[in-house]
Amino acid sequence: MLDVRRLRIIQHLAMYGTVAATAEALHLTAPAVSQQLAVLEREAGVPVVEKQGRTLRLTAAGELLVAHAEVVLGDLAAAESDLAALRGGGHGVVRVAAFASAARTLLPPTWAALTGDAKTADLTLHLTEQEPEESLEALRRRETDLAVVHGYTVLPRDFPTGYEQSWLMDDPVLLALHPDDAAGRGLGPGEPADLSGLADASWLTPSPEASCYEMIQRTCGAAGFVPDIRARSSDFSVLTALVAAGAGVALLPRLALPEAHAPLSLHPLTRPVTRTIFTTTRPGTSRRPDIRHVTRLLQQTAATHPHTP
Repeated sequence: MLDVRRLRIIQHLAMYGTVAATAEALHLTAPAVSQQLAVLEREAGVPVVEKQGRTLRLTAAGELLVAHAEVVLGDLAAAESDLAALRGGGHGVVRVAAFASAARTLLPPTWAALTGDAKTADLTLHLTEQEPEESLEALRRRETDLAVVHGYTVLPRDFPTGYEQSWLMDDPVLLALHPDDAAGRGLGPGEPADLSGLADASWLTPSPEASCYEMIQRTCGAAGFVPDIRARSSDFSVLTALVAAGAGVALLPRLALPEAHAPLSLHPLTRPVTRTIFTTTRPGTSRRPDIRHVTRLLQQTAATHPHTP
């Protein structure tokens, strides 16, 4: 019979890639990990790893076991969550990873609501600001419990198999121009903008590693042009300040607008682009009372946020 503890070891080996990293993640020694893998092979009756140079790689049987381990361990996590609910468990630590604009706008009210509730006084939040790709990887590596991520209509988000998503809000993408530039292009306040008329503009974008950069490339491409990029910054307050200075135009999600910014002319798009924001958890953990409570508070914050359409 296969042992769940050894399934966890091979699952971690698939995540971390080496015996040493797997041992460190599981607080074991490398020889102990190697020994347990050898026992797992005897239980399975076929090799589950093989040497590739100085490292190990999974065999076809090992990959099959990892796929089943995800299901089994997810079910165990769900059972633990249900038991915690029966015990009335509202205590502990919930580690949250969120991209910058969600960390700035959604997490502070959630944190305040949590700390102001005597029933959850023993529930502690730990927050890490991370881009969605990083936070999903941290979730996979069990370095965080709940990831706040996003996907665009022109750039959908891929989620790991079995991971659970909960919708928080839809965040429209807006075109930001200097008011004089907007007037010169015949755009009235709040009037939808056709991007095909912005092919001659100077563009201000996030850095290429941000998914918003790829969103802009795809959105402009659909409008028939490649943007002429004059400045890049992953700080949206920098981009909006440059727009206000007349340096160019920018596309940005409404939630990313700094709370205090110089006057801008903001316009929805005639071909709307939306950023959808989700919470994401590993299989079986969304029913954990503490994670469920934090998710509910995030949903309440998103529902009352002034930027929600």
